[in-house]
Amino acid sequence: MEIKKSDNLGIISSSLCLIHCLATPFIFALQSCAVTCCSLAPPWWRMIDYLFILISFFAVFISSRQTSNHWIKYMLWTCWSVLLFTVAEERLHFGLLPKGSIYVPALGLIFLHWYNIKYCQCNETQCCLQD
Repeated sequence: MEIKKSDNLGIISSSLCLIHCLATPFIFALQSCAVTCCSLAPPWWRMIDYLFILISFFAVFISSRQTSNHWIKYMLWTCWSVLLFTVAEERLHFGLLPKGSIYVPALGLIFLHWYNIKYCQCNETQCCLQD
């Protein structure tokens, strides 16, 4: 997969994750007004988080292998790890992070993939597969 494609996938996945996280409180507020017997999210809605984590993993994996900028590689993995931790923390209810913490790594991944597309592309004289 070409670097631009993996970054575009990362931007789309992170953006959809962000929209999913922003929409969740509104959806459940509407649901609680309509039906007062159920306060838990449906299982399919909770599984979307894991789908975004999986898609983001592959986008970060490919982009980090092909970027021409080493600090982008480390920042992509850092943001992805923080995203994974915030999703796990939210599911397991550790109470370590404030509500809304998930927006920071999601926005970070969007920015980093965008930056990688814009400024970290290889040309004919530069090899993208640097270590």
